[in-house]
Amino acid sequence: MKLQIRAARENDLESLNELMFQLHDHHHQTQPELFKTAQEIEQEKSIDRYLEHPECLVFVAEKDAEIIGFITAHFCELVSSVSKPIPMGSIDEFYVHPKYRNGEVSIALFHRIEKTLFDYGVAQLFVEVWDFNQVGQGFYKKMGFQPHIHCLRKSLIG
Repeated sequence: MKLQIRAARENDLESLNELMFQLHDHHHQTQPELFKTAQEIEQEKSIDRYLEHPECLVFVAEKDAEIIGFITAHFCELVSSVSKPIPMGSIDEFYVHPKYRNGEVSIALFHRIEKTLFDYGVAQLFVEVWDFNQVGQGFYKKMGFQPHIHCLRKSLIG
């Protein structure tokens, strides 16, 4: 069956929560000193908040009646004391099951959310990518993202 990208529905929550768990487990496994366990996050945060909020979007990738990936975003106006107001979109969560990370699924999900945000009048799209996620950084560069703000961190412990 062909890949389908569609808006998430309430009956997708079980699959979406499983994929969200895998996303957060990957972060914890990669850097356990920084990230909570997926179990801890699961108790605090569910993807259903995106489905309920009118300024949030959730799209799923479905193949053979199985949800194999998802992307979430929200739109708002960037207001700062130093910059002009900008209608913006922000990609929040993005995950594709490792078995389907050949690029097609990720690109299709990204293009769908990008087009939807554009249709809502969004002028710029933002995303935060952890420094260890070189694959994610490469993907976003391929999609036309450029560095905007460099956020640096220094530990004062140990």
